[in-house]
Amino acid sequence: MRFQITRLCGGKALMCTSRDIMSLDMEKARDVLESRGEVKSFDEMMAVSQWNEMEVTLYPQGKVMFFPLSDKDKAVEYATEIISEIQG
Repeated sequence: MRFQITRLCGGKALMCTSRDIMSLDMEKARDVLESRGEVKSFDEMMAVSQWNEMEVTLYPQGKVMFFPLSDKDKAVEYATEIISEIQG
């Protein structure tokens, strides 16, 4: 899986945007995020959860934002794990 990485919030957050066209099943995404931690907010446009001392926001287009996180390799690793589990 390939991602474009964008720094947000003054470098405190990273957004991983899938280079592949995606339309993730947000109901399944909620289940995956709940298995990893507390889901704080959910609707058809995004899911926000608390996981591994970070806020993780997932969008159906295959975007995943991690706050706070500054390690690009970790962001790609986490995004790949989450999206693979949703698609699996």
